[in-house]
Amino acid sequence: MATTAVAARTAEYRQQAARRQRVSKALVWMALALGALVMIFPIYWMAATAVMPPRDSIARDVSLIPRTLTLDNIEGGWNRLPWERWYVNTVFIATMRVLITVTINLLGGYTFAKFEFRGRNVLFFMMVATLMIPIQVILVPRFIVVSGLGLANSPWGVILPASAEAFGIFFVRQFMITFPDELLEAARLDGASELTIFRRIVLPLSKPAIAVLVIMSFSWSWNGFIWPLVVLSSQENYTVQLGLNFMKGFYYTEWNQIMAMALISLLPILIVFMLFQRYFIQGIARTGLK
Repeated sequence: MATTAVAARTAEYRQQAARRQRVSKALVWMALALGALVMIFPIYWMAATAVMPPRDSIARDVSLIPRTLTLDNIEGGWNRLPWERWYVNTVFIATMRVLITVTINLLGGYTFAKFEFRGRNVLFFMMVATLMIPIQVILVPRFIVVSGLGLANSPWGVILPASAEAFGIFFVRQFMITFPDELLEAARLDGASELTIFRRIVLPLSKPAIAVLVIMSFSWSWNGFIWPLVVLSSQENYTVQLGLNFMKGFYYTEWNQIMAMALISLLPILIVFMLFQRYFIQGIARTGLK
């Protein structure tokens, strides 16, 4: 009798634990779904406004679902300004910045992670401390330096000052610090040079970190606004984000066309993310960043 009662009580406890686990899992999924809806809604509203006639977007009884669909906003917004030129400028700036930034961050992070030299920790913490400095504080001295080098109103004036990101070096260092030193020492004993070790061993193991750096560098460069606004003065050198700001009128603004162009400007970031998403989560997880 006692054994049967204990078994029944144990089974009841297991059922209650399983029930609580199912409830907690359902609550977690509900919270995730709610968060996803909150994050997706601005994109949906932008897309709905982009395909909505202007009179519907300013009506008093605005609906979340467009009554009629039109592509006139995309055509009108695209033909209104030199978007082809601005996209070429932005693609060039973003591509060159990704190439230079990823290279410098990989070399810098590898150096801080696997080489011993005097003042390494002090230099590393000083570099990380620069992350706490707002960009507004260094806008003027940075522009003075760029102007003195003759890079004002030039794409390279936008690219070069952001070529070495402190966050990128910190990220790569945290990623590469997990590499076993025995593997690198074995390569050195076999006669491999440091460049060969970096190219043949470190880079293949760093694909997740490279994917994260590419996605972050590209998105930061593509969405950059403050620094290009300071450096680029002529309209022909504008980027996409400056073009979106240029569309705002003094007395009247075509919000439907702005939303249409903003929707198109999201496509390159989505393409880059889809190309590198295979390694993105793995790269974030292996660095211990949450």
